[in-house]
Amino acid sequence: MKFSKLFRLQRFWAFVAAIAFTLTLPSVLTACNPQASNATGAGDNQIVISVLSDPKTFNPALSAESPSIFGLTYEGLVSENPVTGETEPRLAESWEFSEDQLSLTFTLRDNLQWSDGEPLTVDDVVFSYNQIYLNEKIPTNSRDGLRVGVAGTLPTVEKVGDRQVKFTITEPFAPFLNNTALEILPEHVLRESVEQTDSEGNPLFLGTWGVSTPPQDLVSSGPYQLINYAVGQRLIFQPNPYYWQTPKPYVDQIVWQIVPNTDTTLLQFRSGDLDVTGVSPDYFSLLKREEDRGKFTIYNGGEAYGTSFISFNLNTGKRDGKPLVDPIKSKWFNNL
Repeated sequence: MKFSKLFRLQRFWAFVAAIAFTLTLPSVLTACNPQASNATGAGDNQIVISVLSDPKTFNPALSAESPSIFGLTYEGLVSENPVTGETEPRLAESWEFSEDQLSLTFTLRDNLQWSDGEPLTVDDVVFSYNQIYLNEKIPTNSRDGLRVGVAGTLPTVEKVGDRQVKFTITEPFAPFLNNTALEILPEHVLRESVEQTDSEGNPLFLGTWGVSTPPQDLVSSGPYQLINYAVGQRLIFQPNPYYWQTPKPYVDQIVWQIVPNTDTTLLQFRSGDLDVTGVSPDYFSLLKREEDRGKFTIYNGGEAYGTSFISFNLNTGKRDGKPLVDPIKSKWFNNL
């Protein structure tokens, strides 16, 4: 699927710095948002983005829907560069496969910290995988991505040094490196909720970090941290002061405006209330004509991960002696 990106020219480079951490949208528009600036106290150095709905959880392990905040607030050992497709180090500074390709050892960056200032260590990595992602009592959809081979065996994860963690698999599996991009979670905050259970034997973790959790109670590792959430209105993110990368993110504030209607989103962009939003095929021609006057540019972002589905009616039955599907079309759809 091809997609376009539309940016207000004067905000383009600031947006580029922020969009690497945000959701990839099929199309994007950007504009100065004075209302959001006044409401949040931010100056000119902010990006205002529209999302269609409220997040469903603030717990990365339990997330199965979009939008999610985790591209901004959490990191894994590695990530995939959205432009080149190359695997890049994040919390890990390097990795090495064994000669038989059955073990993968990561070395973490030195002096990593959580957003509360606590050290982020190999113990957090081992905890995240063994106690959460590989824990059968926690229904995370991430677990299947860690399975290897026809048998679908899961890896073993163990600490092998102060900064080293080793993953061992049962057979060589090329995609496994990218599958270790799962968000690392803080053991010092979440261990108790994983170990304690409710009256039905379910870990309390299943109810931890829901969307009613105050943002100041969330502990993250990514470039930004959530500082405000107004249900049905907006989410506001500011840079994580303990983020490992230097220089720190130079976009002072990212605002997600919740706009459940795509037509309203377009109106808000054209009135200058949004910095970025999607360009659907329906609006492409209109917006293309307005590029110069509106001081924005449409960018073709290339292929995206989105999918479109087409279904065919294969019903060969009849009703009152009349075919349910035109016989000519039925022949098309039933002939491989």
